[in-house]
Amino acid sequence: MNVEEFRRIGHELIDWIADYREQTSRGVFPVMARVLPGAVKRDLPAAPPDAPEPFGAILDDLRSVILPACTHWQDPRFFGYFPSNSSLAAVLGDYVSTGLAQLGLNWQASPALTELEELATDWLRQMVGLSGAWSGVIQDTASTATLVALICARERATSYGAARGGLQEADRPLVIYASSQSHSSVEKAALLAGFGRTNLRIVAVDERYAMRAQALLEAVEADRARGLEPCAIIATTGSTATTALDPLADIAQVAQAHGLWLHVDAAMAGSAMILPECRPMWNGVEQADSVVLNPHKWLGASFDCSVYFVRDAQHLVRVMSSNPRYLRTATDSQVKNLRDWGIPLGRRFRALKLWFLIREQGVSGLQARIRRDIGHAQWFAAQVDAAPQWKRLAPAPLQTVCVRHEPPGLSGDALDTHTLAWVRRINESGRAYLTPAMLDGRWMVRVSFGVETTQHEHVVQLWSLMQETAN
Repeated sequence: MNVEEFRRIGHELIDWIADYREQTSRGVFPVMARVLPGAVKRDLPAAPPDAPEPFGAILDDLRSVILPACTHWQDPRFFGYFPSNSSLAAVLGDYVSTGLAQLGLNWQASPALTELEELATDWLRQMVGLSGAWSGVIQDTASTATLVALICARERATSYGAARGGLQEADRPLVIYASSQSHSSVEKAALLAGFGRTNLRIVAVDERYAMRAQALLEAVEADRARGLEPCAIIATTGSTATTALDPLADIAQVAQAHGLWLHVDAAMAGSAMILPECRPMWNGVEQADSVVLNPHKWLGASFDCSVYFVRDAQHLVRVMSSNPRYLRTATDSQVKNLRDWGIPLGRRFRALKLWFLIREQGVSGLQARIRRDIGHAQWFAAQVDAAPQWKRLAPAPLQTVCVRHEPPGLSGDALDTHTLAWVRRINESGRAYLTPAMLDGRWMVRVSFGVETTQHEHVVQLWSLMQETAN
């Protein structure tokens, strides 16, 4: 493909994406993909083409095979999982990132990549009200950020044991603490960082599904009395299932009293901290060691864009640094080399999509959208609270409402069957998309607001659809 072909086809693709977004905003497609497993592989050749194909043939398959197998996250009737990948300004930033084809092996390899990432992450720091003590870096996901946090916690607890014998250097087993509402990536990170499932403690939660600080303290003290070494706490601001808010100030007191690393997972809810009225939700965050929030969720950046903030950047660099001779330059002492701020050696120009988004929307525009989504959730929660046979199962401080339809005489497994059945009927209808989840051992339904094009009329229609289908 030469430059002129790229220009022509690129314009066509931009038009195609614009048409797609316009169509999804009007609800043209069923929200959930209506294909059976294996459909895409069946409809495409099993072997690669030997000869070049015209780009028109690729576009034909994009329309006829790929698009029907997509679930439409940008449809205003999408209320599943969490909001993601929404802003067209960020899409353009991602497009420019790919077009410029920069690779951030070190500062010299792309000064613009490094310095714009420093700037954009610091803008975000200011937007969410974190102090100047924090430094940020873009990771791919919160899962990676949590892994990095636990590796840093491990190295602090073992006085950089990885440079010697790794975990074999630890005198006593290291223990991690998280609540039952923490993301599944916490357990995965604990395993990958070498702690082992046996040394992951699940701390009890209260009636609001927030970690009980007293239960945490008791668990830490009990482990220390048994000759174990408490190492790190993973607290959550906005848990996956219910958007529960752990009491960070109380948890931080436990962490400081016992010398534990405190990591705050604010992957989705961290975006809400651009609203001053939401910041009390993570009171105590300044006492943490690391924080992660995902602009590729509620803020609207394109995936992947997860920002990891640390208070002790020197410790992070010491743990993560890689300094092969071929990457050393005369400027190393004057600049950040972001390869030393995470696991990968290289990085894409991900800051562009965050920079594009913040500039195109402005802080006030982003704040208005998040306030709108919280308003949708509050209206919806009020309808559930007022409706017979419907139950809201958890507080709704942000944009997620957890509900269950409970007809008289149904309980236990029969109620679970009913819940999964009416959710499945809604999703298969194509008129909306919801995701069920487990809470207290029983199925419930999470209703998540945040798609850019969702208006009040769509929320009203969803509530009518849920009542109609469940009844």
